[in-house]
Amino acid sequence: MSFKEGDYVLIVYKDRKYLRKLVKGMSLSVRGNTVGFRDIVGRSEGEKVGEFFLFRPTLEDIILLGFERKTQIVYPKDAFYIAFKLNIKSTDRVLEFGTGSGVMSAVLSLLAGEVWTYEADTIFYNNALKNWERFGLCSNVKAFNENFLSASVEDDSFDACFVDVKEPWEYIEKVWKVLKGGKACAFVLPTTNQVSKLLSSMQTLFADLQVFEILLRHYKTNPERLRPHDQMVAHTAYVVFGRKRI
Repeated sequence: MSFKEGDYVLIVYKDRKYLRKLVKGMSLSVRGNTVGFRDIVGRSEGEKVGEFFLFRPTLEDIILLGFERKTQIVYPKDAFYIAFKLNIKSTDRVLEFGTGSGVMSAVLSLLAGEVWTYEADTIFYNNALKNWERFGLCSNVKAFNENFLSASVEDDSFDACFVDVKEPWEYIEKVWKVLKGGKACAFVLPTTNQVSKLLSSMQTLFADLQVFEILLRHYKTNPERLRPHDQMVAHTAYVVFGRKRI
């Protein structure tokens, strides 16, 4: 399918990537090379225009290059693995609280039948809604601008849960109540002190407890001088995982 005016396009120039909306009269210039957006309209994904390759953006591209951030985000390297660990299926209802900039909601919505997400901060909540609307995401997400502790939710009503708040141990009992038996919950935290306190609060209600972090290293793609990039995305968060005991 060819690009049309109003589409988002990922423009790749050597090792640089740019996410742009195709607006009449606009262009992109990089190191003396320019591509007019009118020259992209009608082109197909994978084509090269001048020195620029054209692609449809993936969700990872949208998260890293397109989402406006009012909070520290869950990076794709963590988000996609967490979603895999939660074993989410297309018929599942998934709970999230601590919506933040809406990254994890977007990832979960790709897999789940329905996502319920709670965000107490109005600024963060509105920003997440704008991010989703801008890129046509999260049509199966129900978003609530309230603290999950005060939310009215039925017991045993969710197939998985993701938590991204500063003091998750305060929510452990309620998370346990709303999860179905044996189902999993994942938490992200920035410090080891928080991880220790969370683990202590989970001992009697959750089993199969795990703590891990994900380190991502990219390599330079020169086949004659293959080696790691000088910089890498190392520690971003600790992930705590557990399954509901009954």
